[in-house]
Amino acid sequence: MKLGYHLGYWSSGPPAHAAETIRTAEELGFDSVWTAEGYGSDALTPLAWWGSATSRVTLGTNIVQMSARTPTATAMAAMTLDHLSGGRFVLGLGASGPQVVEGWYGMPYPKPLARTREYVDIIRKVVARAEPVTHDGAHYQLPLDSGTGLGKPLKPTVHPLREHIPIYLAAEGPKNVALSAEIGDGWLPLFFSPRSDGFYRAALDEGFARRAQPPASFEVAASVPVIVHDDVEAAADLIKPSLALYIGGMGARNVNFHRDVFARMGYEEVADRVQELYLAGRKDEATAAIPTRLVEDTSLIGPPAKIRDELAAWEESVVTTLLVRGDAATLRTVADVLS
Repeated sequence: MKLGYHLGYWSSGPPAHAAETIRTAEELGFDSVWTAEGYGSDALTPLAWWGSATSRVTLGTNIVQMSARTPTATAMAAMTLDHLSGGRFVLGLGASGPQVVEGWYGMPYPKPLARTREYVDIIRKVVARAEPVTHDGAHYQLPLDSGTGLGKPLKPTVHPLREHIPIYLAAEGPKNVALSAEIGDGWLPLFFSPRSDGFYRAALDEGFARRAQPPASFEVAASVPVIVHDDVEAAADLIKPSLALYIGGMGARNVNFHRDVFARMGYEEVADRVQELYLAGRKDEATAAIPTRLVEDTSLIGPPAKIRDELAAWEESVVTTLLVRGDAATLRTVADVLS
């Protein structure tokens, strides 16, 4: 199983020592480096800035939010970064949720799967550069069918370094996971648990069955907290506040895809309680309501021997790459334990 380094979201500013940590990841033999965006920093600029100091690792976005850019703008960025990195770029895409899509980007959220399908199709056409790009869809039209009538189909002026840039889709629900297998080159899961491996395998197989031919390779790069610590409870306490945020606050009461992941995992009562407390402003109580076993289902925490024992279940799952976070010292420790 490969290791990747995920910088995660920025808080009030750039993560400290990011350049050093990325260099350490490459020196340690990590396979990839990933950036993210929400409604603060973007994913593409830091990847280009810090990625310019690397020579080997794959550079990926986890994720670029589709509503932030038109499909052609995303394709332009992908071709640009692919050239600058010497063909090391992976485009990770995601639909996000209605709070961000409609609240921040001012774009409509309904039918995210249909929008994703069209979005990816347009990017593929741009990058292939086989002919001027046209698209007549429910969500995107090229040329625009309600404009001046002066638009015309265009090809990118830049010739792509590769005519196929890998596209991974971030997905949590079964239909979206299936879509990633149907039209993508990889899947970016969040809150994956080896306990749910059968559920996700079935969703992926459904998507693969809809392809004209099976993909030569398909990557599953899962963000997995790894905390090496002699005290399991202390390690879990470092992760619980983030879980409380996602389960309780990253979505509306009736539309929270992260909460749904844990409900399917068997933690529906816990997830409902965490959401109730979090939305009531009782964030500390929401954090305390998360049992350590839930953390252990989606993370690798505790002493080195415990983590090594539990790693076997991850290696037997669909996951091909573990994406870990932390500073340079953390990456060295994780690499030592997982190697």
